[in-house]
Amino acid sequence: MTIKCMREAKESVVFDATVLQHQPNIPPQFIWPDHEKPSDNPPELEVPLIDLGDPERAAVLVGEACRKHGFFLVVNHGVDPNLVSDAHRYMDHFFEQPLQEKQRAQRKLGQHCGYASSFTGRFSSKLPWKETLSFEYSAHHSSSHIVQNYFTTTFGQHFAHLGKVYEEYCREMSRLSLGIMELLGVSLGVKQSYFKELFEENESIMRLNYYPPCQKPEQTLGTGPHCDPTSLTILHQDTVGGLQVFVDNQWMSITPNVNAFVVNIGDTFMALSNGRYKSCLHRAVVNSRSSRKSLAFFLCPNKDKVVTPPPELVDSNYPRTYPDFRWPLLLEFTQKHYRADMNTLTTFSNWLLQHQHIIH
Repeated sequence: MTIKCMREAKESVVFDATVLQHQPNIPPQFIWPDHEKPSDNPPELEVPLIDLGDPERAAVLVGEACRKHGFFLVVNHGVDPNLVSDAHRYMDHFFEQPLQEKQRAQRKLGQHCGYASSFTGRFSSKLPWKETLSFEYSAHHSSSHIVQNYFTTTFGQHFAHLGKVYEEYCREMSRLSLGIMELLGVSLGVKQSYFKELFEENESIMRLNYYPPCQKPEQTLGTGPHCDPTSLTILHQDTVGGLQVFVDNQWMSITPNVNAFVVNIGDTFMALSNGRYKSCLHRAVVNSRSSRKSLAFFLCPNKDKVVTPPPELVDSNYPRTYPDFRWPLLLEFTQKHYRADMNTLTTFSNWLLQHQHIIH
């Protein structure tokens, strides 16, 4: 088994969007292989639009989507549109700062939080055309100001209002994700509260994605093909578009809907469902005309929770597929040993079985 090691690139390129977005040619580190480059006018994926106001119907549609590709849209979600609008607006406030200001939160090698200008320093090829800011959220009552504290500690008191907005946004995403977990439980035929209870004290990750314009969008990707290693992703896109999903051996686009959230299951929930629901390969493309923004909330279990499927989901047709594990170990695997792709969970499971004696 080959593990793709995380080694710092010897010739690290600086991704300064204010400079690179205007250059007619892009650095070779950002040029993707021909078979992975984006294609023109991909077909649109028919993603179910699920009304959370009708839980019985919603559970049926969620189950159908998760057996097909793991992506669906939710509306009637109860999230204040003004909060969503503020969360997008303050992204501009952050990413339009000079590079050296953003680098005050520079993400360190092997860590999952902080500011990242592409993955420079982490990888030396197939770099994504994007900037991100990632930070932790905890639903535990003792961590009720974790997001606000991150912004003020890292950037100073003049960023306190951003911290307050993103704290509230994360709290709403946590609430929404617990409701979706109930639907997933019903759709799988287990107790409605089973997965909700598992994630009630979630320790999740919030990520602000900023994709600058690129003068050679046909040569690069905003985010490379991968399955999310987390449990559940709740994404809000702006109106630009760029999210693509690999279904039926082709890349298909998901058209933005400002009134809806895009939801997809990740590898950790695939393990919780004993492989009955699949995480799906997806990517983001860029364009030459305008920047694109998205808000991504990655639901993760509390670090002490064991990821193991409920007994009802294990039988002769579905024998145990993945070993038990705790989420921090999979997170560390993707940060230090392996670049997330469509085989992350399988590769991690094999690695885990080989290193079980060391881990315990």
